[in-house]
Amino acid sequence: MTLRELAGERWLTVPNALSFVRLLGVPLFLWLLLGPQADGWALVVLVASGITDWLDGRIARALDQYSRLGELLDPLADRLYTVATLVAFLIRGIVPWWVLVLIIGRDVVVSLALPLLRRKGYLAFPVLYIGKAATLNLLYAFPLLLLAQMDWAGADIARPFAYAFTVWGVALHLWSGALYLVQLVRSPVATA
Repeated sequence: MTLRELAGERWLTVPNALSFVRLLGVPLFLWLLLGPQADGWALVVLVASGITDWLDGRIARALDQYSRLGELLDPLADRLYTVATLVAFLIRGIVPWWVLVLIIGRDVVVSLALPLLRRKGYLAFPVLYIGKAATLNLLYAFPLLLLAQMDWAGADIARPFAYAFTVWGVALHLWSGALYLVQLVRSPVATA
C-alpha cells in the first residue's frame, strides 16, 4: 500500500483509538517507573497496554475495522513500550544490558531495511505471527520482571517465569527479524 492509499483510508476506528491511547500511556509508564518508582501503578499501565493491544486486534476483526493506519500504529505502540520498558528496566537494574542491545538492535536493523523495502514499492513488512508471538512473550515478561523485583511474597515465584518469557521473547524477536530480512531479499518489485 502506498502513502497515497493510506491517506484515503478510514482512520477513525475503535482499534486505532485504542492504539493511540496505548501510545499516550508510554510517557506515563516511564514517569511512574523512573520518577516516583511507583512500580504497582507502572504495572497497572503495562498490563492495561497489553490488554488494549489484544483488544484492538480483536475489535478490528469483530467489527471489520482493519486499517493500514492500525497496522502501523499497533506495532509502533508495541515498539515504544518495548523500548521504554527496556530502558527503564536497564536504568533500574532489572534487566542486563544485553537484553536491551538484542531487542533494540534487531529493531534498528529491521528499520534500516525499510527504505530498501519502500524502494521495492512496499510501505512496511507484513506482520508475522512469529513477531506477534515475540511481542506476546515480552508482554508477559515485562510485568513478571517488574513483579519479580518488587518486595512481596510472590517475587520468587514470578522470577523464573519472568526470565523464561524474556529469553523466549528475545529469541522469537531475533527470529522474526531474520525472517523480515529474508522477505526483503526475496520480495519482488511491486507493480502499480
